[in-house]
Order: sequence, then C-alpha cells, then structure tokens
Amino acid sequence: MPDNTQVTSMQQKTPVLEVSNLYVDRSNSVVIEDANFTIHKGDYVGIVGPNGGGKTTLLLAILNIIPKTKGTIRLFGQDTQSFSHWEKVAYVPQHAINFDPHFPLAVRELVALGRVNKNNLGKTLKQNDWKAVDDALEFMGISEIANKRIGQLSGGQKQRVFVAKALVRKPEIILLDEPIVGVDAQTQEKFYKKLSDLNIAKGITILLVTHDLTAVFCRMSKVMCMNRWVNVAEITKDVKPEEVLSKAYGEHFHFVFHQHECKRVFEDE
Repeated sequence: MPDNTQVTSMQQKTPVLEVSNLYVDRSNSVVIEDANFTIHKGDYVGIVGPNGGGKTTLLLAILNIIPKTKGTIRLFGQDTQSFSHWEKVAYVPQHAINFDPHFPLAVRELVALGRVNKNNLGKTLKQNDWKAVDDALEFMGISEIANKRIGQLSGGQKQRVFVAKALVRKPEIILLDEPIVGVDAQTQEKFYKKLSDLNIAKGITILLVTHDLTAVFCRMSKVMCMNRWVNVAEITKDVKPEEVLSKAYGEHFHFVFHQHECKRVFEDE
C-alpha cells in the first residue's frame, strides 16, 4: 500500500488533458498554432496572455464547442471528438454572473440546475441531488445566502454561486474563463482562496483564465502563457515570472506584484 506522498505523486502524473499539435482558426485567422502540453490530475493552472492571445478559444476548443483545425485534444485519455463523460468537466464562462437582476431564482435553485442532466431532465431532483447542492453551498461558504434571490447578491457572492453550480456535478476538472472581472482586490483574493481550497481538498484540476498575474504565481502550480503559441511552465519557488511571461507579453514586459496574500506551499519546503 503506497503512502500518501506516493499517492499524491501518482495523481500528479496522471494525465487529465493532453493537447498535441493543436491549431485553431477563427474568422480565417490562426488563433492557436501548434500547441502541445499535458495537464495532470491536481494541477492548478493559470492561463495568461494579452487580449486576443487565444485563451478563451483554447477553452472552447477543449470543450468541443468550436472546431479545431488540426491536432488532437484528449480528456482522460479519450479524444474529445468521441468523449462521452462530460459530467467530469465543468465550465464557468466569461460574464457568467451578468444576468437579469430581476430573474426570480434563489441561490439554492440556481446551484441545483447543475444537477440536471439528460437522464433526469423534467424530473424532480432526488435527496442525494439536494445533498450535493447543500454540500457545494457549504464548501463555497454561501450556505447563509441559499434562499436569497440572485439579483440581491454582490459580485463576489455570484462568483461563488456559479462555482458551486459547477461543483455539484462532482467534476474532475473545472475550466473558468475570467470569472472575477470587475470586483475589488479583497473579493478576488477570497475567491482565489476558495479555488485553492477546492484544488487541494478535493483534488480537482483547475484551468483558470486570468489577468491577475500575482495570483497565478502565488497560488497556482502551473502557468500557461498564450499569444497564439502556448508555453506551459511549472511554478516553483525559484521561478522567475519575467522570464516565463516574456514568451507571451514580449521582452519589454515588466512584472509588478500587487499586495496579495500568497499561500502556495511548494513540495520541497
């Protein structure tokens, strides 16, 4: 029986997402060119790069929402063209929290929609479904607002609600596309902390598109720099952010830390 260290090591080496020679065109332009990388179980990946660099396009290609021009994408060892276990994959898109504030839906009801699938569509949710909903609300720290209307929530609360909605599916990988645009730094930090807890406590693999470079290097295990080409680097205590980021932002890029509560612990410490 392997010890916990060995188990963790084996989990980290288990491929969850494998991308090979990927090309994606949009509007007759190459957006992603010859991307090659592997994401392992338990990775927490920050996807960064300038606007128009292909970050959202990559997520949509992984989800099989837009077609790839060339190459392969494999989820859990299976090509996405034939992949059938999409319940393992959760997605929080851009602007998820932007909706009609008068929409008459309570938090608990919205999160419960994450349990609806083709097998139970139109049917009453079962007790285990509601338990999953309540567990997700508790984990994200929003149980006390379960009966509030969505339009009554702050931006930070809405963020956690939509992650909870993704979480009730019990996914093994979550893709988030700039989920914290337009909220204050303190709220952002609380949100990143919740994602770290999710990654560490539940072993869920996370891919997060963000412009918060400080949070990436403080909290995440890998950084993916995108500007048509894709470069992935491990984040260690010795990593030099400027060297990594220059591949996407250019040689004249200057990295400045803002005030941030760094909590990442590296394995060799």
